[in-house]
Amino acid sequence: MTSPTESAVALQPRRKKQIDTPMDEMVRAYGDVPDRSFRYCPGCGLGMAQSAIMRAFDRLGLDPAKIATAGGSGCYSPMGHYFQSSHIHGSHGRACAYATGLKLARPELTVLTLQGDGDNLSIGGNHFIHAARRNIDITVICFNNFGFGDTGGQFGPTTPLGSVTETSSDGMPEAAFDGCKLAIGAGATFVARSTVAHPAHLTKMIADAIEWKGFSYVEVLQNCHVFWGRRNGMPQAMDMLRFFKDNSVRNTDTPEEDWFDIPVYAENEKKIRFVLGVLHKEARAEYTEQYGKLRMAAMAALAAAGATP
Repeated sequence: MTSPTESAVALQPRRKKQIDTPMDEMVRAYGDVPDRSFRYCPGCGLGMAQSAIMRAFDRLGLDPAKIATAGGSGCYSPMGHYFQSSHIHGSHGRACAYATGLKLARPELTVLTLQGDGDNLSIGGNHFIHAARRNIDITVICFNNFGFGDTGGQFGPTTPLGSVTETSSDGMPEAAFDGCKLAIGAGATFVARSTVAHPAHLTKMIADAIEWKGFSYVEVLQNCHVFWGRRNGMPQAMDMLRFFKDNSVRNTDTPEEDWFDIPVYAENEKKIRFVLGVLHKEARAEYTEQYGKLRMAAMAALAAAGATP
């Protein structure tokens, strides 16, 4: 006769052997993901975005010890703590300011900001446009879920015109910001857009942005089916992933003069069209290098004058 303890052991399901996959290897190399108390909602696009970022790190062969990220407040906030790289978790919207200081102090580091659309384009808009203007060598990754998900789904600067949110129950009356247009207008030298429904494309856009010498911006269209999606007829994660797939066009398939003429949200037809790919690229002097030259010239002038710096 078996004891109660032996019976309980016998009834336990057998655990399958864990088979290592390339993603497992990348998580071990770049991730620091908790076993429990994971902060993303089930099906949230942030997990897919984080996977793409790790794949981009791996594609470029980056050393986690030489990567630093900066962020503030939002659903995305835990992401910086889920990497093995260094992270600054600062005030809402100030990531570009922290990243600028970090890059100036440690120019050898690969510096990224992880930001939501509200964090990046609302309270953080001022820091964002001036970092772009300077063309400092940082990569800004903006997770755009069309609203303020962390505080309940209120409308934000990228909420599509006419769509429903917690604070626009009869439809959003304001036109949405196009973060890519703003980045280009502010002086960013690399601007791209992708979605979490296009993982291979998203990985390439992030890797290309990190590799670019100068200020780079990647808008990541990321599903928030819990708040924006369910209020707009897409209550499940797969609903929004299909939405991104069905309403995206590649810049390679679209004439360049039409890239920004495709409406973000047509008020009457309620149709969204997203142009994906590298939307802007131009070579320009990078700020950290220019600042270093200015500093060396000033030091040389002091030395020539016999002064001690």
